[in-house]
Amino acid sequence: MKRIATAVVLIVAVLALVLRGDLWLIACFAALVAGLAAFEYRALAHAGIAAQEKQAAIPLWWLLGSTVLVFFFTLRLPDFELPVLSLLTFLLFAWSGFRAPFHRVLLNTSLGLFALIYVVYPLTLIPLIRAHEDGTGLLLFLFACVWCGDIAALYVGRYFGKHKLSRLSPNKTWEGTIASVLGSVVCGMGVFFFGQWLSGRGYTELHIGVAAWKLALLAVVLNGAAQLGDLLESAIKRGAGVKDSGTLLPGHGGVLDRIDALLLAAPVLWYVLLLKDWQTLFR
Repeated sequence: MKRIATAVVLIVAVLALVLRGDLWLIACFAALVAGLAAFEYRALAHAGIAAQEKQAAIPLWWLLGSTVLVFFFTLRLPDFELPVLSLLTFLLFAWSGFRAPFHRVLLNTSLGLFALIYVVYPLTLIPLIRAHEDGTGLLLFLFACVWCGDIAALYVGRYFGKHKLSRLSPNKTWEGTIASVLGSVVCGMGVFFFGQWLSGRGYTELHIGVAAWKLALLAVVLNGAAQLGDLLESAIKRGAGVKDSGTLLPGHGGVLDRIDALLLAAPVLWYVLLLKDWQTLFR
């Protein structure tokens, strides 16, 4: 019941933000989630460090400050995005060089940079997708593919799963994987056709101007990215020797546990949109 109640609250909050929230509010919420997930990632990264070295690992002030700066420059001054990322990396490199044991300088810098690439940057794409043409419908389509695929995999895998999928996550099965793909396609296309139905009645916020067969194919691709994201986060947790990334969400573990699939699926959707824009530009 805790798991269901938490899921309901999160879904309602996200739907309210996507449908009614201003872009700045969506960006602030995404930044907050990124900060919490990055904090959990930091704990996972520190898990293998000896206690006497913890003060010389990824500094919290750098991680949270970098999260804010990456969001600001990605959304407001995108031309400075890569230079700022480089500057933040060199700042951490210098801090580690003077403060960390020599054998941890390169590793600390790499772990910090990976936090920005793996956790923070993908979440900056949420407000960017929302601001894109048909952004509201596309964002709901993305969430439907990720959430419904995860739910289908959980319950089908639990009750019918017999064939193990990967050593990265022993509880995942091929049966759950197939159900996840089908769940993403069914729910994703449900969002599409519901948006089409609303458009015929004058409400165009959920309209997605893409052929149905292309969206069905996109749902499969997004599901593949989401499942890969889930598996890769499991690999990080297994390396750290923990079951969950945190305990903030009752019945669900940590924030990173809830968004691991989104961290790969959102960039995939963004790359598809960039490719679509590029083709239109050079048509």
